[in-house]
Amino acid sequence: MKYTDGKMREIQIAYIGGGSRGWAWTFMTDLALDDEISGTIRLYDIDEEAARKNEIIGNHLMSRPEAKGEWKFTVSKDLEEALTGCDFVVISILPGTFDEMASDVHLPERLGVWQSVGDTAGPGGMIRALRTIPMFVEIAEAVKRYAPDAWVINYTNPMSLCVKTLYDVFPGIKAFGCCHEVFGTQKVLKGIYEYESGEKVEDWHDIFVNVIGINHFTWFTEASYRDVDLFPVYQSYIDKHFEEGYQLEGENWMNSHFACMHRVKMDLFRRYGLIAAAGDRHLAEFMPGNEYLKDPETVKDWKFSLTSVEWRKQDLQDRLARSRRLTEGKEEIALEPTGEEGILLIKALCGLSRFISNVNIPNTALQIPNLPAHAVVETNAVFCRDSIRPIEAGSVPENIKELLMPHIENHELIYRAARECDRGLVVKAFMNDPLIRGKNCSGEDVESLVKDMIEAGIAYLPEGWKD
Repeated sequence: MKYTDGKMREIQIAYIGGGSRGWAWTFMTDLALDDEISGTIRLYDIDEEAARKNEIIGNHLMSRPEAKGEWKFTVSKDLEEALTGCDFVVISILPGTFDEMASDVHLPERLGVWQSVGDTAGPGGMIRALRTIPMFVEIAEAVKRYAPDAWVINYTNPMSLCVKTLYDVFPGIKAFGCCHEVFGTQKVLKGIYEYESGEKVEDWHDIFVNVIGINHFTWFTEASYRDVDLFPVYQSYIDKHFEEGYQLEGENWMNSHFACMHRVKMDLFRRYGLIAAAGDRHLAEFMPGNEYLKDPETVKDWKFSLTSVEWRKQDLQDRLARSRRLTEGKEEIALEPTGEEGILLIKALCGLSRFISNVNIPNTALQIPNLPAHAVVETNAVFCRDSIRPIEAGSVPENIKELLMPHIENHELIYRAARECDRGLVVKAFMNDPLIRGKNCSGEDVESLVKDMIEAGIAYLPEGWKD
């Protein structure tokens, strides 16, 4: 990298999972809209053809007259070529295929265990982690060998275990995990404040929050807009509108596989006193299985969705078709801000600004003092030149700590299970999981489920699982 004329130029970014048919286009859009940084994006993907298509799409996007960014997209044949000499590493991969995810999400339904996402918590998230962790071991080893000084930005789920793996394999790594779920809750608070006060808030970034918890199970202990404490405002809205919930502009939960009416987070506020700060689909999976995910009818009552893998498969076909259109020049990517913060974080790490955002890193600075130091937690941090400084978030209240600890314990169990290929540890984690505990499943049934879920994804697991 070099700084000239008020801009940071010749930045080298390795993009692992660079054949993405979704998030990659978001990343390209944000790069094209910013004129303060420029350089090369090295696309690496086990599906090289997909990376080649994104090379064409990215370079075409940058050639458009309205694009401010000056980036060149190239394809790297292996991790060594992608990583050597790079300044940043972006990781956004799918561990396996949607066939494996189908078993993650739907096999537990035979025990009455329903999952709305299946990529972070619950049985689906844990089995997905068994496939993901070996991949992140390889990535961490490659970063240590070829790019030990690079900043590593992870977008892959299960977030906590991905970041945990990076640091365990390479303790000196400069890595963090990014997630936009918190942003959604800031937007909800913005909308509710506008509704309650009649005052317009120009930018959801002006909703200042203190973030505490673990990925996809985060909470706000503070939330304000200018001189206004938003907790009483939120309480007032809930008192009047709990049954209908709150609908973000442009969303309709009945016609969406991702939207919700935010009733789960409102109920959690009533029960625990803090503002739950993730989408309802994620929050529900961290709670006992006899509550929000008791059955599909209960899910409808809470006004969120079970995102089926069959829909994800169809969506993939739609995105593959779009990739062809983009590659052939039959469609253009709209150059509009995406709302993601990745580019802002990169600029801050380059020394161009100072920025505060939520980040997933180990709790070694005890940013949450009453959670284990080995836990990967999500709190705010200050991003500045070549530095992330976590902000002390304070202790999590004991009633919420009780909700967090089974998942933190399971992160340890599943990480060990993945590294040691130990089915017994997976069974132990399943039995400790609130979704399964809430169904009072027998040990025999859980052992059978673990066996079948591992077998369904065996093609993407190390040899040790095949013994």
